[in-house]
Amino acid sequence: MSQNSWAAAVDVQEATSSQVTFKGYPTTSKLLEERVNLAEQSLLNKLIRRSLVRNRNQVEVLQADPNSPLYSVKTFEELRLKPELLKGVYNMGFNRPSRIQENALPMMLAQPPQNLIAQSQSGTGKTAAFSLAMLSHVNPDNKWTQCLCIAPTYELALQTGQVIEQMGKFCPDVKLAYAIRGNRMERGAKLQQQIVIGTPGTVHDWCTKYKLIDPKKITMFVLDEADVMIATQGHRDQSIRIHRQLPMNCQMLFFSATFEDSVWRFAEQIVPEPNIIRLKREEETLDTIKQFYVNCKEKEDKFTALCNLYGALTIAQAMIFCKTRKMAAWLAESLTKEGHQVALLSGEMTVEQRAAVIERFRSGKEKVLVTTNVCSRGIDVEQVSLVVNFELPVDLDGNADNDTYLHRIGRTGRFGRRGFAVNMVDSQHSMDIIKQIEMHFSMFHFLLKLDTIERIQILMTYPLFLFPFTYRQENHQT
Repeated sequence: MSQNSWAAAVDVQEATSSQVTFKGYPTTSKLLEERVNLAEQSLLNKLIRRSLVRNRNQVEVLQADPNSPLYSVKTFEELRLKPELLKGVYNMGFNRPSRIQENALPMMLAQPPQNLIAQSQSGTGKTAAFSLAMLSHVNPDNKWTQCLCIAPTYELALQTGQVIEQMGKFCPDVKLAYAIRGNRMERGAKLQQQIVIGTPGTVHDWCTKYKLIDPKKITMFVLDEADVMIATQGHRDQSIRIHRQLPMNCQMLFFSATFEDSVWRFAEQIVPEPNIIRLKREEETLDTIKQFYVNCKEKEDKFTALCNLYGALTIAQAMIFCKTRKMAAWLAESLTKEGHQVALLSGEMTVEQRAAVIERFRSGKEKVLVTTNVCSRGIDVEQVSLVVNFELPVDLDGNADNDTYLHRIGRTGRFGRRGFAVNMVDSQHSMDIIKQIEMHFSMFHFLLKLDTIERIQILMTYPLFLFPFTYRQENHQT
């Protein structure tokens, strides 16, 4: 690692407030492990990613017609958008298409219409892409619904609608309606809004029960957050019922952050003869993350080790993972009593509260974030250089949860930087978990005893001497 890149990793804003962000939020004595709610996680990503993320993954394009020429664009002008739409795009701060937009937008705007299945995560510009497609697609002179977009939750629908409203700011004749809970419409009245976005249940009611939308007049159907949709009770079947009412020539746009088998089976029922855009996933590697474990006797012993490590925690920024809300609340309070500035993040907070905590952490107001698994996936804070597993992740059977472990320590070592992970071991069972993780990832761990905590401080401070010692203790006794 160069001196410049290391300096960039540690150059974070000094803490400007002594306020502890977890104060004022209720804590809980529940012992249940926090589970990630996919819909909440997606909304959280939308709230904290106001600009495009730097995605290094390559885009793979599979065309329905392999003989058709493949078009991509480097500028929005190449799309020959209406002037008012181009003005809206630039007004939102988009200077050039993102990587996925380069390939997706020509397909979305093509004539004749083309169907598309696309893999795209939050922050890559996919919402802006299909919003632009819908705004370009509608005929303002036709006062009926032409574009239909469904999202898995009320909050996600509102977020997408805000993007459409912003981008269509200079298109006064194009109207948007929200098919969401609480938005009561008069039965039998036909909607005049050209674009409708909503949740599957309400959209289905508007099409069938209340007859507000004529499904046969829909010419573009967008299904967003498909993986979240599948995980939400009933949404998959409702989406299929809506799809069955649409005309055969309706353009289908299907988006999902992941492409597991269940998502593919769902997509096959929705999108005929699709073009496919997916991210070429880089190998999940731990090469840039150096990992340790520390032998401790009990919770208080782990806390002492953490306090000894605290100088290393605040070199840049650190995330400390606990399994339960109760443990996270105890740890944050204990660190605060020791005079440390920490933030607390757990699923008991609203998504908006969580977003506010992450923004404070990202800006450097707090350099240490204590969290449960609600922050283990998808949250990129470039300055994070150290992850501590105060409690090791386990599944319902008490075995190592390797996926969660990977997601947790993956919060460091971002964007090609070097990261560090420290695991607290306090029993033979947790040592067994370490062994399971070690075997799963086929890697070596370095035992960092309590009397050698200063080693990681030295390693993090002087990158030119990274890991001059590379030993492995064969006897895993605790």
